Amino acid sequence: MRPRVLSGMRPTGALHLGHYHGALKNWVRLQDDYDCFYFVADWHALTTHYEEREVMERYVYDMVIDWIAAGLDPDRSTIFIQSRLPEHAELFTLLAMGTPLGWLERVPTYKDQIEKLKDRDLATYGFLGYPLLQAADILIYKAAHVPVGEDQASHVELTREVARRFNHLYGRHADFEQRAVAALAKLPKDDARYFERQRKAYGQTGDAAALAKGEGIVRKSAAIDAFTSDDAELLLGHLKGSGKTILVEPQALHTEVLRLPGLDGTKMSKSYGNAVLMRDEPTAVDKKIRGMTTDPARVRRTDPGNPEKCPVWAFHKIYSDEATRDWVVKGCTTAGIGCLDCKQPVIEAVCAQQNPWRERAETYLTNPKKVHWIVEMGTERARTVARQTMKDVREAMGLAY
Repeated sequence: MRPRVLSGMRPTGALHLGHYHGALKNWVRLQDDYDCFYFVADWHALTTHYEEREVMERYVYDMVIDWIAAGLDPDRSTIFIQSRLPEHAELFTLLAMGTPLGWLERVPTYKDQIEKLKDRDLATYGFLGYPLLQAADILIYKAAHVPVGEDQASHVELTREVARRFNHLYGRHADFEQRAVAALAKLPKDDARYFERQRKAYGQTGDAAALAKGEGIVRKSAAIDAFTSDDAELLLGHLKGSGKTILVEPQALHTEVLRLPGLDGTKMSKSYGNAVLMRDEPTAVDKKIRGMTTDPARVRRTDPGNPEKCPVWAFHKIYSDEATRDWVVKGCTTAGIGCLDCKQPVIEAVCAQQNPWRERAETYLTNPKKVHWIVEMGTERARTVARQTMKDVREAMGLAY
């Protein structure tokens, strides 16, 4: 089986180019090497936009259409809706019983969002708890990797801590220590001593190298006839200071994140009115990019400029080849070309990229039942995995009666 990847997006309706280059392009590429689960995070949208119920359904399906138009393949990726799976809420609730409040308050994006969204009332339990709901979204599918930019790495680390704490609280049998000692006794004495050194080093310092060496000893021991898979599970739990691995600790998968500025040079966002949508018509693209903010030093056509101070240059870095970029640098810095000249190759490249997106999207826009069916099938596939995880969780917590 291929390692599983999980990621999600809040439904904001039709996506813009910033969404594509910041995340969606990576999602499409990951399909080649991973078992991909991608979900619409509609509950997460409610943590900050809980009063916008009228547009939620349209936002959900517009976004999924953009996913498919950009290249997500429903046969290679599981596409589903978070709110259709109450198991997410159940795991969130059960994890909340043992998660320290301070863990949630220290998440960097918590205070950052409160500062940025001062116009909204975010003094809610849902907003405080959204990183834990995010952890439940990941852990319920036992994802090995979560593709994130560096600014989101703290969420994956919190998820790892939550999984580790859960395994420590509920993954231990009453006689865990005795069973771990018995499993250790099956190893050659030198291997057992080496394993114990690595366990202590990892426990004292969190040294990743010590953890890897200890895991190597466990893998090596698989060749011993008397050594069972249960023994391996016990020793891995002993090594990590937990017990049986019920919830998998995911790793952050740092993918390439290309950030496109908006038309005014600030962050691209529909709410700012500065976005180029993935399915904008060519006439709209032409009008938007022609009106983009440029280097403020170029007041007149004859004034030289600096591409690094111009938002259009960020588009050239993504959409233009080396020869075109050289032409832009030379022409801008010497006033050899005007700003509209500079923008034209970007307009043409963006429109060329969008053409197949609009064509693929048209199939689902004219027949919405097709996208509904894709989501329905993906949700049922996800439900099978989620239910099995919750069965394991309930048994571990003594709730399987």
